[in-house]
Amino acid sequence: MRAIFAVIALTTVAYACSSAEKDPDATAAGDTTPAAMSDDPDVAAIGGTGVPNGYVGRTDRPDQQLSAAKYALSGGGWDVTTGPAHILYRPGDSASGAYTVSTTIEQLAAPAHPEAYGVFIGGTNLDGPGQQYLYFIARGTGEMMARVRDGANTRNVLAWQKHAAVPTANASGQGSYRLAIQVAPDSVRFMVNGQRAAAVAASGLPTNGVYGLRINHNLHVRAMPATVTRP
Repeated sequence: MRAIFAVIALTTVAYACSSAEKDPDATAAGDTTPAAMSDDPDVAAIGGTGVPNGYVGRTDRPDQQLSAAKYALSGGGWDVTTGPAHILYRPGDSASGAYTVSTTIEQLAAPAHPEAYGVFIGGTNLDGPGQQYLYFIARGTGEMMARVRDGANTRNVLAWQKHAAVPTANASGQGSYRLAIQVAPDSVRFMVNGQRAAAVAASGLPTNGVYGLRINHNLHVRAMPATVTRP
């Protein structure tokens, strides 16, 4: 009997780990809704193109295919359908010291369950197992989160939380999000639609390195390229 219970326990742990690995941002705030906890495979975009010319993408897991994402030029940015969760960047886009990286992302349709998008900074070793970066994302529920990816692991900087600056998507699942990470000598500030939504101490956070976009899986959004400004 003990052996049976042990097998059941191990199976449960394995399933939980598998679900978290599929979308590490989905349950970051302890979201235990059936939609968030169920098996949620990537849905390949019809007519997938991979990432735009001149850009590099990296998925969260090595078994995911960037060819399952679709990028189409749209108003200075891209109409994006995912596909796997991934980051998008140009290797030459790097910032250090004091600066602000920003993008505007419009959610064009409601995903099957809340999925997020935003910007990242401080990227290093992005093509290897020791990848590291800090990312700031929002989703159509009116919530935001910041997190550090360090290799295969992540850690929260801001847990999922609602903020008045983060709009909730309308009845058609649409919303517009201007997201920015502002790096100062002693702090990192997270901006949404021109408002400071949160700030944390800069110590211990990766802030020098490559910057770009992060877009989670199974989304339809319009995204502008990440840009940097300096004081």
